[in-house]
Amino acid sequence: MANHQSAEKRIRQSEKRRLHNRYYAKTARNAVKKLRAMTEKDAALELFPKVVSMLDKLAKKHIIHKNKAANLASKLALHVNKL
Repeated sequence: MANHQSAEKRIRQSEKRRLHNRYYAKTARNAVKKLRAMTEKDAALELFPKVVSMLDKLAKKHIIHKNKAANLASKLALHVNKL
């Protein structure tokens, strides 16, 4: 248990940040799943830039690793081009 005021504050901050990051990471995962499930090329082409933008923003804020974002974007691009 924390014994100092600053340690207690840090615990509160980290919990708040964890929940915030979890929300945005989950939202991005759902968007990726939605794009992977698509079978129509037009709809996929419309959604693809939004999903990649979302992944890049998460990587920029260190919510996900930059290489993970790049790998996901690459795989999604291959999927969209195959349609």
